[in-house]
Formats: sequence, structure tokens, C-alpha cells
Amino acid sequence: MIGWLSKWWDGGTPAVEPASLRDAPRLAQLHGASFHRGWGEGEFEAMLSERNTLVHRLRQGRKVIGFAVSRMAADEAEILSIAIDANNRGRGLSRNLLMTHLGHLAGRGIRTIFLEVEENNAPARKLYERAGFAVVGRRERYYKQPGGEHLNALLMRRDLS
Repeated sequence: MIGWLSKWWDGGTPAVEPASLRDAPRLAQLHGASFHRGWGEGEFEAMLSERNTLVHRLRQGRKVIGFAVSRMAADEAEILSIAIDANNRGRGLSRNLLMTHLGHLAGRGIRTIFLEVEENNAPARKLYERAGFAVVGRRERYYKQPGGEHLNALLMRRDLS
């Protein structure tokens, strides 16, 4: 019994679940640690309150270690952000999170998914390409870096139908 409880508390099987307002502080913390311009707690609270936004958390044991957020309009959606805690990257968790998130979007009638990814972000591009996304456009100098440099973004698309 203690072994099971320890496994549940410390880790256990990662679970993708709908996020709630109480997750906003942790989601903001994860986003801030993953991106140059992190979204604040208030931004997550607003997204979690919107009917056209779908937010999933990735939980391992009692700790939220990742999230995916998309905005929906008609039968299309845009993935706004996906993040995994730095200590948990490289374990295939982002693929499970992404595919589960896409399944929920499809269940809501979404037929086409878009996203933008920084052109030089090889791990993210590999994740999206393996999930069936294809490059359909490029946005020059889209992402501004801390030193003032601008990086290109790739626009990617996947059809769910």
C-alpha cells in the first residue's frame, strides 16, 4: 500500500485532464519557464474562462508538469501553446499530451488545426511533424528574442477529418 501511495504521490502514470482555474498559477509558471514572454496567471484565468478555449493539463502524481491550450472557431482551432516542465522533457510526454488534446478537439467538431512554431525549434517541429502537421507558410521575423533578434515562424496545419 505504501509503495502504491508513494508512486501516486511522486509520479505514477501521467494523465491528460481538463485544466481548471485553480491550475492558472502553475500553468503561468510553466509557460514563463518555457517561453521568452510568458503568459501571466490572469491570462490563463481568462483563457480558462472562455468557452472557445480548450486547456488540458498534464499531471503526474499530484504535480502539473505540462499543458496544451487551443482556441476554437467554427470547425478550426489554433494551438496557442504547449509546454512541458524542463525536468520532464525528452520522455515522450508532449506527444501524448498533443495527441490527447487533438482527440478532444476532434470530439468538439474541429476539422482543421493550425499552429505557429519557431523555425529553429527542432524538437517542437519534430513533434508536430510526427503528429501529422505540415508546413503551409512562413512568417518572417515573427518572434522577438530578448536581445532584439527576430526569428521566423512556420505556420503548420493538420486536418483531423
